[in-house]
Amino acid sequence: MSENRLDTPSDWIDPDDAPELTDEWFDRADLHENGVLIRRGRPPAEHPKARVTLRLDAEVAAALRASGKGWQTRVNQALKDWLAKGAA
Repeated sequence: MSENRLDTPSDWIDPDDAPELTDEWFDRADLHENGVLIRRGRPPAEHPKARVTLRLDAEVAAALRASGKGWQTRVNQALKDWLAKGAA
């Protein structure tokens, strides 16, 4: 069973590449109302993404996944570029 682990690519990221956590970041991470802690954790995104279901041909989905990590982000950017060209 451990044989397959040798073939698995590492997702390790150098911790020195992580952004510095500032006091401002921590202030945004804790949400208080009237002095009461309401939420602790990652600040909400300014422009959250919408979860959608999209039906694609099997070969299209396979090719996108085969393109590697981040394929959904690349598809999102390609669609934004296509909309910016007025193709909608």
